[in-house]
Amino acid sequence: MPTSQAIQVDNLSKRYGKDVQALAQVSFEVGRGELFGLIGPDGAGKTTLIRILATLLLADEGQATVNGWEVRKNYRKIRSHIGYMPGRFSLYQDLSVEENLRFFATIFGSTIEENYELIRDIYVQLEPFRERKAGKLSGGMKQKLALCCALIHKPVVLLLDEPTTGVDPVSRQEFWEMLQRLKEKDIAILVSTPYMDEASLCDRVALIQKGRLLSIDQPGKIVSAFDKPLLAIRTNDMYRLIHDLRAFEPGHSAFPFGEYVHLSLRQPIWPEAIHAYLAGKEHTGIEIKPAQATIEDAFMELMTREVM
Repeated sequence: MPTSQAIQVDNLSKRYGKDVQALAQVSFEVGRGELFGLIGPDGAGKTTLIRILATLLLADEGQATVNGWEVRKNYRKIRSHIGYMPGRFSLYQDLSVEENLRFFATIFGSTIEENYELIRDIYVQLEPFRERKAGKLSGGMKQKLALCCALIHKPVVLLLDEPTTGVDPVSRQEFWEMLQRLKEKDIAILVSTPYMDEASLCDRVALIQKGRLLSIDQPGKIVSAFDKPLLAIRTNDMYRLIHDLRAFEPGHSAFPFGEYVHLSLRQPIWPEAIHAYLAGKEHTGIEIKPAQATIEDAFMELMTREVM
C-alpha cells in the first residue's frame, strides 16, 4: 500500500566479491513531491543504490520499498510505477524521437496523448526534431527524450542516475528546471550526480562516499554545519602549494578548488602568518583571502572525519 514516503531505504548493504563494499548500511527516505539528491564521486555507490530501487539488482542485506512496495516481493508493481533513467543513454538510437516515445508508451499501456500534459514542457523542445533518429540528437536533447520516455506512463517515482553527466551547462540548467516543475506534480525524484554545485538545487541531499552516507539534510544546513575558518589561497606553484599547506601545522585540511586551494584551519590565525610560512617555502605570487564554505567544502570535511 502507498505510504507518505515514496521511497524508504533501511540498512541496505551490497558487496561485489570479497573486496568491494558498494553500499554499507544505507538508510534514508524520500517524500512524495520531494527532489532528493544523491551526491558523491564516481564509485561512491550511487548507481548500485538506484539499480536496487529500480529492482534491477538485489541487495545483500537490508530492505527498501518504493511506493510502499518491497523491492524483492513486488518488483513487477514497482516497475510499472517508476520512471528510470540509467547513466548511459539507453533508448533505441535507430528509432525517431516520436517512435521512441510511442514505443515506451505502448509498453506501459498508455499513449503520448493520454499523458501529454505531464511531458508537454519537455516535449515542446523536442517536437521540431520528432522525426530525427535518437542517435543523432545532441547530448542535452537525448536526456530530454529519455526523461520524456521515463514520464510517459505517469510514474509516482523518478529514479535518475547522473542524468546531466556529459551535458553542456545550458542543458544542465534546463534539465534541473524541468525537475523543479515535475516535483510540483507530486512526483518523488531521486537523482544522483557527481556535481557538487547541483546539490543546492535539491530539497534534501545525501552525501555518499565509498558506499556510506556521510550526511543527510537540506543543502544549506549541511553547509552551515561547516564550522572551521576557511581561506582561499593561490601561488605560482599550485601543486607544491597543496603539499606545503597540508604540512602547515595550524591547518586542518587543504583541497584544490578551481584556481585556489581551500585551507581550513583548526583555529583562526592571521593571514600574515600563512603568508610568511609560504614565503619561507619560496612561494611567489601569494594570494590569501577569506572563503565562503560550499557543499563541496562540507563534503570534504565529512570525508576527512570518516577517514580519521
